[in-house]
Amino acid sequence: MFSPGAGLTEQEIIDRLQAANSNSVDSPYPPGFFNSPTRSAAVLLPLLLHNSIWHLLYIHRTQHKDDPHSGQVAFPGGSRDLNDPDPISNALRETYEELGVEPSDVKILGQLNDFVTITGYQVTPVVGLIPWPYDLKIARHEVSHCFTIPLDWLANPANYIIQERQLPDPYPSIPVIYYHMYDGEVLWGASAKFTLSLIDVLFYHPARKFQGAG
Repeated sequence: MFSPGAGLTEQEIIDRLQAANSNSVDSPYPPGFFNSPTRSAAVLLPLLLHNSIWHLLYIHRTQHKDDPHSGQVAFPGGSRDLNDPDPISNALRETYEELGVEPSDVKILGQLNDFVTITGYQVTPVVGLIPWPYDLKIARHEVSHCFTIPLDWLANPANYIIQERQLPDPYPSIPVIYYHMYDGEVLWGASAKFTLSLIDVLFYHPARKFQGAG
């Protein structure tokens, strides 16, 4: 049975996140690809223990016309406001607005390096532990529903593929992660990249790191 997360402790997660974070920015996009500066954003990667097994909590965004992120599997998060002093505050505010999770109920474990997405955001993935079960108060205009996926399933290379995505000429293609369907949900793109980067840090760092598109 593939179970690299078996026995992983909260302190080990904290230590590995701290050791791997270099305060750098990962981007698969070549210089000159974006016409304007990237915008700041943050997401929360909510870790939880369900039946003594580590899971990640995901949201399925509500479908909206002309919204490139709607209908997608994602982590709670969004653009940084002027009132957000740092990425952690940004991620916690968005998580409260979308899911009703009180910031005081989230234990921050660390951060991953920033990533640049194809929509022109520089995103900081913040890793936090939330109690489970939790009485979520979902903002239905933003989130249709939530679900969890076991960390061991996400870490299994048999459960995802990497495909090339062609950028407009004259730029080269870039890799994009696509997970296989899990309980009717398909995780891909930036959220899959954040997920696999966390997996790399927790189970494989520094042997393997992935820079993919999103």
